[in-house]
Amino acid sequence: MDTIDFADFLKVEIRVGTILNVHDFPEARKPAYKLDIDFGDLGIKKSSAQITHHYKKEELVGKQVIAVVNFPKKQIGTFFSEVLTLGLADAEEKIVLLHPSMQVPNGQRLI
Repeated sequence: MDTIDFADFLKVEIRVGTILNVHDFPEARKPAYKLDIDFGDLGIKKSSAQITHHYKKEELVGKQVIAVVNFPKKQIGTFFSEVLTLGLADAEEKIVLLHPSMQVPNGQRLI
């Protein structure tokens, strides 16, 4: 594993946001949703997330998630993902979302 300086870590903007809308994403190669996430002062950003195995669309609305907000946009088919929603793979390699254990303000940075 490579090590990085703390200054390098600080360059990564990891923030919390609340999912406002969830849409099917049938064009994605692997099952995924399109998410609209409110990051407070940073605005509403779009993300694609391969989380269909563990989460239904309706249970995601209002859920806070953790995302990297300063990567360049990534084109996935005709969709542009603006943030990387973070998760971990379970034993079956299905994604489990990272989220705060308590409600925090949208846009709050990981410190």
